[in-house]
Amino acid sequence: MKKTPFDMDKSVQVLKILGDKTRLTIVALLMKRELCVCELLEVFEMSQPSISQHLRKLKDAGLVKEARKGQWVYYSLNETAEYYPFIQTVINYIPDQSNKIRQIEKSNPTLRCGC
Repeated sequence: MKKTPFDMDKSVQVLKILGDKTRLTIVALLMKRELCVCELLEVFEMSQPSISQHLRKLKDAGLVKEARKGQWVYYSLNETAEYYPFIQTVINYIPDQSNKIRQIEKSNPTLRCGC
C-alpha cells in the first residue's frame, strides 16, 4: 500500500519545529508521558516562560495538546495529528529520554508546584 505524501510546506514547518534541540527533547519526553511545565523545568536549564514558549510553538503546529486539570495545564502529544507517525519515526532516531523521565519522577516537582 502506497502512503500519501505530506504537503511539502507543512513537512518543512514540522521539521523546523523539531529542528530545535529543546523542542525535540520535549517531544521525546512527551512520547513517554504527559507533563506539566514545572516537570519540564527539572530537565532544562531555562525559565518557565522559555519552556512555555517552546510548548506554544509545538501546540500552534498541532503537535502538542494541552489539558487543564484544575488550575494546572498538562501537555501531551497530539496522537491524532496528521504528522504523529512521522514524529514517532523521528523520535526513534534520537537518544532515549527515560533518564530525564526518571529525573523528573525522582525530584517530583509536582509536590512543589501543586500540579
